[in-house]
Amino acid sequence: MTATAYLVGIAGAVLMLSVVIELLRRRRLRERHAVWWLIATTLAVIAGLFPGLLVWVADLVGVVLPANLVFFVSIGMLVLVAIQHSAELTDLESETRVLAERTALLEERIRLLEAGQRAQLSEADEGSDPAI
Repeated sequence: MTATAYLVGIAGAVLMLSVVIELLRRRRLRERHAVWWLIATTLAVIAGLFPGLLVWVADLVGVVLPANLVFFVSIGMLVLVAIQHSAELTDLESETRVLAERTALLEERIRLLEAGQRAQLSEADEGSDPAI
């Protein structure tokens, strides 16, 4: 690989790391969601700075091409992110259902209270003398 390709890879990884950090700083990304992205971008920066390390790890785990190891780890991290988001989505759906049920009960209670007040007002109107 050429030096230019290494520099482009390092620049891209550093750019992504800075984007994740900036999103965290502006509170546009929560910490629990940013963990996987911080790990991935940090690993990308390390792999870009020390390409020999990636070759060594690939040899260590028995992967022929270091690029295959990068793809495997990337896909694994994306699967973990998808599982995390699925779990959070399930929690949010459950919470939304509970809130919808509570809202429906409160609306019914308001309707019954308003109907009771209307009945009391009409009873009071029937008991009063309209000629007065």
